[in-house]
This record gives sequence, C-alpha cells and structure tokens, in this order.
Amino acid sequence: MMSATEAHYRALERMFHIASVTHFIPSKLTVEKGQSTIISEVDPNYFHAAGSMHGCFYFKALDDAAYFAAASRNRSDFLVTTGFTTYITRAVSEGPLTTRGQVISAGKNLLVAEAVMYDTRNREVARGSGTFMPSGKLLKEQPGYAEDKLVNA
Repeated sequence: MMSATEAHYRALERMFHIASVTHFIPSKLTVEKGQSTIISEVDPNYFHAAGSMHGCFYFKALDDAAYFAAASRNRSDFLVTTGFTTYITRAVSEGPLTTRGQVISAGKNLLVAEAVMYDTRNREVARGSGTFMPSGKLLKEQPGYAEDKLVNA
C-alpha cells in the first residue's frame, strides 16, 4: 500500500504529465521529498535563429523542476510561482536534458526552490531559483491531481 506522502508525489507527477503545456515539450517528471527531476527532449523546432534552444524552454524546465520540488512539501494547496530568476550558461542544441529541482527554504506561506539543468555530458547549462506561494486553490480540485479529475489524458 502506498503512503499518503508517496501518493502525493505520484499525483503531482500525474498533474504535470496531463497538463496541456507539457505536451509541447516531451518530458518526464519524478518527484521526491523536496526534490524533483525532469528529463526533457530537445527538438530543432525549439531553436532560435542561431541554431540553439530558445530561452523559454530553459525557463519552463527550470521553473517546473523548482515548482514540483516545492509542491512536494505542500499537500493541500496548488502553488503559484511568484518570482523566478533564470541564468543560461551554455547553448544547447541536442538532448536529452536533465533538470533537478530542490527546496531551499519552506515556510508556511513561501517556499524557495532552485533548479539546475544539465546536458548529455552532465555539464551545467542553466540554473534558476524561484519563490512559490499557495494560490488559494486546493490541489485535490486540480485536473490530474486526483485520479477522478483526469483531463487531456
């Protein structure tokens, strides 16, 4: 039998995987206590004119990894990103990419998490940190979190 904590992590993963925006960038999320990992594909359709990945794709993976690390620490509320800083340190034109998120600080109403993205040679290509707060919406009411609320699956 799965513990409530383990069920929470699997529900967060399910919520990520059914989100419409996730379908644009094939990715796989795993969640653990205070941590998450996202494996993302790189596609030439994501490139800017100079032939490497556009910054919006770095941001999405970094924000998602930090968000789900933070969400692992809050079982009741859907969190929102209230601020996020991104540093892109290396151009990427092939994948897959691995992005790891980790909680840095967890208060009652504010969580701080960071994420680091690595290329296929395990070189850091980007990092970011963000702040996350409860949105006032319950997780159990969000599509995908509860198995009976699956949409777009």
